[in-house]
Amino acid sequence: MKMLINGKSIDKTEKIEVRNPTNNLIIDEVPLGSREDAKEAVFAANRAKKVMRDMSSRKISRILYDIHQELSPSLDEFAELITRETGKPIRDSKEEMRRSLQTILLSAEESKRIYGETIPMDAGIGGKNVLGFTVKLPVGVVSAITPFNYPVNLAIHKIAPALACKNTVVFKPSQKAPLAALKLAELMDVHLPPGALNALTGDGRIIGDEMVSNSLVNKISFTGSVATGVSISKKAGMKKLTLELGGNDPLVVLDDADIDKAVTATVRGSYLNAGQVCIAVKRIILQQGIADDFIAKLVTETKKLTMGDPLNPETDIGPLINEKAAIKVEKVVEEALNEGAELLCGGKRDGAFYEPTVLDQVSPSMKLVQEETFGPVSPIIQVKDVEEAFKVANDTDYGLQAGVFTESIDRAKKAVRMIEAGSVLINKQPTFRTDNMPFGGFKMSGMGKEGVKYAVEDMTRTKLVVIG
Repeated sequence: MKMLINGKSIDKTEKIEVRNPTNNLIIDEVPLGSREDAKEAVFAANRAKKVMRDMSSRKISRILYDIHQELSPSLDEFAELITRETGKPIRDSKEEMRRSLQTILLSAEESKRIYGETIPMDAGIGGKNVLGFTVKLPVGVVSAITPFNYPVNLAIHKIAPALACKNTVVFKPSQKAPLAALKLAELMDVHLPPGALNALTGDGRIIGDEMVSNSLVNKISFTGSVATGVSISKKAGMKKLTLELGGNDPLVVLDDADIDKAVTATVRGSYLNAGQVCIAVKRIILQQGIADDFIAKLVTETKKLTMGDPLNPETDIGPLINEKAAIKVEKVVEEALNEGAELLCGGKRDGAFYEPTVLDQVSPSMKLVQEETFGPVSPIIQVKDVEEAFKVANDTDYGLQAGVFTESIDRAKKAVRMIEAGSVLINKQPTFRTDNMPFGGFKMSGMGKEGVKYAVEDMTRTKLVVIG
């Protein structure tokens, strides 16, 4: 695969190896881009701004519909590539592609309904007989930087809304899993003016730094680690920012909950993509009255999961993105066990594979639940009552999403009031997301919102027009 700059495929002598985490074999190479490549991509996007700005909304919408139509027959091909480069089970990769296609459709629709508003100027002193209204304008050049875990869907969540409101894009996928994203950019570019979409591969400290600091960039949309997000915010200067920096999402199960539904949600939420999801269930906060019943059922359902070849449709758990990631999970689990946690099932590593794992007697102070553990682990924190449950849920620097299982509307309302998170989901696991909902967290989980309509709001500027 090659980079894409100003409508042209760009290769480099130096390469980055892309490995299949299932067997660690090289599946392809991508160019090791330079800072000069990043500058050229930004210049190309800046030159293309006028062409995009002058297009009609109808034309932009038609382009996105055409991209959707061309991408649709390739769903299985893209899904297999996602699985080969990330280790994601094939059925989850197909689901990612179905969601990606829907996100393009949502963007095609949203491009035709970017509205301003009329302003009641006569409500202010001197405003009588004055007409005021606003129009929405593109910000200009958008830098989009994505991680490995949803290489196509997260790319589309940044690129498609940016194009929908007539921006140009400089895009950098994760060097751990860049292939499907580059293939996507190649497909989209055919329908766009040269320079409207540029795709780069390389060291984030070099390529990403230029994409963040270059004065021609007007907006940055980043999904990744807190450390990188904080660094971006310091370097960005006067640019609009959307930062999605991960989560430490709690699933609170109260003593009046439907236990079977809560267990099903926990299994789905803890082990999706081997736990490598920013909104995965990272902490199970369990009221003691139902602990024994819940834990027994959770362990039973966890043991039913099949770990193995992610290209096998029957596989539930594939490898983590690489062996280094699996070793990191292994170490944090061992640390929790040494501090008093109890291993109920799982806990073994084989290369990049880590078994789905349930731990009881976890303390809220353990590193396992204080930091974001990106792996297939279900840590159980037992609490006495509702107040303690919500207090523990808030005992984190993150605030992305939270799930609460209860049959009481009063407890549900209390959860909504008390839990500090961008989304509180009642009788749903925090892993739940639709591609049109506002998505983004509080505290160190970041700033701004994704979800097509909300991304478009963050990727436009508001101009006031006054006629006297």
